[in-house]
Amino acid sequence: MSIFLETDRLVLRAFTEADVDHLVALDSDPDVMRFINGGQPTSREVIQARTLPRLLHVHPCFGTHGYWAAQERATGAFLGWFEFRPLDDHSPAVVELGYRLHKAAWGSGYATEGSRALIREGFTNLGVERVTANTMTVNTGSRRVMEKSGLAFLRSFTGEWPEAIEGSEHGEVEYELTRAKWEQRS
Repeated sequence: MSIFLETDRLVLRAFTEADVDHLVALDSDPDVMRFINGGQPTSREVIQARTLPRLLHVHPCFGTHGYWAAQERATGAFLGWFEFRPLDDHSPAVVELGYRLHKAAWGSGYATEGSRALIREGFTNLGVERVTANTMTVNTGSRRVMEKSGLAFLRSFTGEWPEAIEGSEHGEVEYELTRAKWEQRS
């Protein structure tokens, strides 16, 4: 197991081909997928052909992945994943933060704990200058994680949705945290 980061309660590790079943289970929960695609499950075929290759991609500017499987440290249970991916494969300056966790892990502080650890790693060891995160305006849970992780509201915007889902009419929001702001708070 290729461990990237550990926190008090989490292990963030590289994905492997063996994670397909974990990803199918995660993306089969309508509540988990509500703000992604309106609650539709992702098929095993799509996970194998599109999702897993994206999660396994190594970004040249980091020399490592941009997505991490999250496991509970005490039990080894698969909780979901975190994204900390450079927007430009050749520059670590700006990364996108994201997370998708099983519903059973919601409300336990895992998303905030993992996000803070990734932000710290990015600013101290990976050359990151700015962390950005987006979600639907109505996704108050995800917005709260962004705020608790140190990101601040930047803007509202309306994106193109392939298919409108409940809440998409309210648009999306972007949050950010710069290295300078993070250093001021640290």
